[in-house]
Amino acid sequence: MTSATALGAEGAEETAKAALPVPGLPPAEQWSQFRGHRASGILPGAELPTRWHVEKQENVRWQTGIRGLGHASPIVWGDRVYLATAVTGGVQELDVKVRGDIGSASDNGVQQWRLLAIDKATGAVLFNKLGFEGKPKVKRHTKATHCNSTPATDGKNLVAIFGSEGLFCFDMEGELRWRKDLGPMDAGWFRVKTAQWGFGSSPVIHDGKVVVLCDVQEGSFLAVYQLEDGRELWKRARKDVPTWGTPTIVEHEGKIQILVNGWHHTGAYDFESGEEIWKLQGGGDIPVPTPVTAHGNVFLSNAHGRHSPMRAVRLSARGEITLRKVDETSEHIPWVHERKGAYMATPIVVGENLYSCDGGGVLTCFDAASGEIRYRERIGQGGGGFTASPVSDGSHLFFAGETGKVFVVKTGDEFSVAAENELNDTCLASPALADGMLFFRTRFKLIAIGTKGGK
Repeated sequence: MTSATALGAEGAEETAKAALPVPGLPPAEQWSQFRGHRASGILPGAELPTRWHVEKQENVRWQTGIRGLGHASPIVWGDRVYLATAVTGGVQELDVKVRGDIGSASDNGVQQWRLLAIDKATGAVLFNKLGFEGKPKVKRHTKATHCNSTPATDGKNLVAIFGSEGLFCFDMEGELRWRKDLGPMDAGWFRVKTAQWGFGSSPVIHDGKVVVLCDVQEGSFLAVYQLEDGRELWKRARKDVPTWGTPTIVEHEGKIQILVNGWHHTGAYDFESGEEIWKLQGGGDIPVPTPVTAHGNVFLSNAHGRHSPMRAVRLSARGEITLRKVDETSEHIPWVHERKGAYMATPIVVGENLYSCDGGGVLTCFDAASGEIRYRERIGQGGGGFTASPVSDGSHLFFAGETGKVFVVKTGDEFSVAAENELNDTCLASPALADGMLFFRTRFKLIAIGTKGGK
């Protein structure tokens, strides 16, 4: 196992060389954004190991120390893993035991938002570039970071949202191409606007354009920018409370839709024009999970307040589809469970089943077509939260708990835990998959899990 040294504050680059990313690789075969291609969270046939031991170096390819705080997930393109982090002086506390505390952290001094490239095979740091330096305009929650948004790439460009500091586009060597000021990304509980929690939605790249969802306390919007130069193509105002979900791109009946989660405005927009396709109101009032699609439906979950629904909406929906009650169905909403949604983690569809894990570790398996509950079981013994979203190789589901325990659950209609593994570190970021490896971003490290005889 390669154990790369922790990164210096100045971001010194390693001299090790690795093959450059390969332009033109199919996006579906890359883990190029939050939760991979179209946020599906699945890389079929990846043949991931189900058991590992970090201390004994069993099925651990390498571990690389990462300075700073960040819940931004790793992304992978070609032979490189890319990661964003926020570094500052002094002690940066991360409290995973917080339950119901709406307060903000006090470390609001000057931060360095940094972009790293790491050799996928060895864990060597290829570059560690300063993206932006300054004092954050908005505070973070004690459980969040100043770098929550996952970067995205098309193999030629890297885009990242550094909270209120803006939307940044870099080349694949970390050199800045352009920056776009998005305004103050003040995200927190709408009932107590002084409670600043930090921005969390990630950018998405499609067809040479960048999609960003900015639902904040004042001035929420959805926008599309030209990837080449940052030119605004369209921008639509949204009347919603702060949300943290990432937009999802889907093609249906020859048209590209942008799907977004919300409380006042969950819905779909036309990718080319920004025109509203359908709109759904209500549900949980702190929307975090990203929409996922399969079988002609989009699956939506949000929580907090009176409701925490899991809903299926047909991609053919049009217009205002809100019903009188959250648990009602219609031609546009084939099924719904009013209290079976998740607060933080994005659900995942594998085969005919939809899986969703709530913050307490209760895993629900739904028949994706009918909404019938196959099973509802708890993973773990309770006491530890689940923020990271699950991923899958088609045979197993991987659920990373906040305290660093990863539960491996077999896919299928019956509940079966195949293994429990430790990362020995706090983990709130969703993992990435590539070439038979799992990449976990923990509090202090990036860890590559894979069989020693793998690719």
